[in-house]
Amino acid sequence: MKRKAQRNYLILLTALFFLFSYSLSCSAEKGSTEKDSAEKVQPTGPYETLRDYIAALEARGKILRIKEVDQDKYEGTAFVYRMLDEKGLDTSPGLMFEKVKIDGEWRENPMYANLYCGWETAAMVYGVENITDNQGEMYRATVKKLSSYVDEGGQWKQIKPVEVDKSKAPCKEVIIKGDDVDILKFPWFKNNPGDVGRYINTGAIFMEDPVMGRNVGTYRCQVKGKKKIGVNTETGQHGWLFMLHAKRRGEKVKQVAIALGTDPIVYAMSSTKLADFGEDELDFAGGFKGKPVELVKCETSDLMVPANAEMIIEGEVSMDVEDEGPYGEMYGYMGKQHKNFYMDIKAITHRKNPIFVNSFTGVTKTSHMIPWSASSYFKLKKLIPNMVDMYDPHEAIGLKVISIKKRFPGQGIAAGQIASGLPTGKIFIIVDDDVDVTNITEVLHAVSTRWQPHPATLIIPQAASFAIDPSMPQRMLTSKIIIDATRQLPPEGGPKKWSPVSRVLLEEKAPESFELVNEKWAEYWKNWEE
Repeated sequence: MKRKAQRNYLILLTALFFLFSYSLSCSAEKGSTEKDSAEKVQPTGPYETLRDYIAALEARGKILRIKEVDQDKYEGTAFVYRMLDEKGLDTSPGLMFEKVKIDGEWRENPMYANLYCGWETAAMVYGVENITDNQGEMYRATVKKLSSYVDEGGQWKQIKPVEVDKSKAPCKEVIIKGDDVDILKFPWFKNNPGDVGRYINTGAIFMEDPVMGRNVGTYRCQVKGKKKIGVNTETGQHGWLFMLHAKRRGEKVKQVAIALGTDPIVYAMSSTKLADFGEDELDFAGGFKGKPVELVKCETSDLMVPANAEMIIEGEVSMDVEDEGPYGEMYGYMGKQHKNFYMDIKAITHRKNPIFVNSFTGVTKTSHMIPWSASSYFKLKKLIPNMVDMYDPHEAIGLKVISIKKRFPGQGIAAGQIASGLPTGKIFIIVDDDVDVTNITEVLHAVSTRWQPHPATLIIPQAASFAIDPSMPQRMLTSKIIIDATRQLPPEGGPKKWSPVSRVLLEEKAPESFELVNEKWAEYWKNWEE
């Protein structure tokens, strides 16, 4: 009995030894896998896919995962409002709703939102190397990076897209046609009780014209049935002009494809007016990516679409129109119901377990459209040689802040008059070059201490503008204002001598004070709890 007990004891020890060894091996393997996975994350762009970009955001701790939201009760929308109230646009994280309730049913497909939060994420998208959390620094670093994409002639570099084989296109992993098409089963959000219904609002819509070539634009799509969605091309937009030209040629329907979950740069080009009418947005995207955008042919038409997209919706858009909206617009106000086009869906292709993104329009940033702003800056710089910087605060659509190196009377108003030709601007604040245009506190300080409403103001009674500004008395027309918040010179009614700015005086007379504080900064805060 004693020998048997000893033998059993040895067997037990041996089993425990092997179990412990196996556990260590698994832990090491897991650690190695996690390390390899972390090393594969691309910290800065340009990114090949939306998934690569999301992985980079997660690596920086910029994705907040929320287990579930009941969107039937508008929980997701209310959360976003509360988050922005607490943290602001620049420091709020991207969101991943792991499970969402829509039309009484819990959907397992994750829904992402607010992926383009803060200027550091813009820097990531366009390939800035050293990413920090300093918003002004990242804004300027991104503009500087974008300037490297301008050729010697002052034009954006362009690279034409290329076609890849269907077998190499992730967007073809699942193909749905005919009676199997059901757009309702995917987790599209209804953002607001005022919206007419659920919307697909982050799609890049592809159209082609025999004369004008390809157009890629972001237009919202109202979900109307299993195989039917609206296509809201606003009057005057390139997509609307493509439809108009097709109608004039006698076409009854137009082949259209909607790419969802494209890489951030393709989506940004779709969402901006960087490409003029007749230019291909994908050529611009290739220029920013430094390589061609890879395309694959649609299942039901000859349209070419991004191979790396999460989902492609293919269909025919009728020349007839019907009711569309209302929908919460980008200005933060509810739009009106109007007439627009609709699509009969013929096919849906997508990746396995596709990623979905919702735009809380008028609440969060839709995409990084900074190339559009940078393009305006580069053009204005040629017309206003003493311009130093320009900024479009994303909290206030239509507000533009421009800094200049002022030497002569009238230069502030003159700069504003030139800039007022931009259709995206309504309020133009001109400041001196000692003001950080990205710092709203400094801008408001300049307005309150350097601006006199008379005579340093110019009102333009009528000018062109965006159609959806809710304050416009007449569609497409607006008045504009130029606020000259530069130091007014004596001929402009300013004082003979301006008093020095207190902070500047401290920096000049006692520079060691800031050096001392910088050295002891961590020590000051060591006992502080958030």
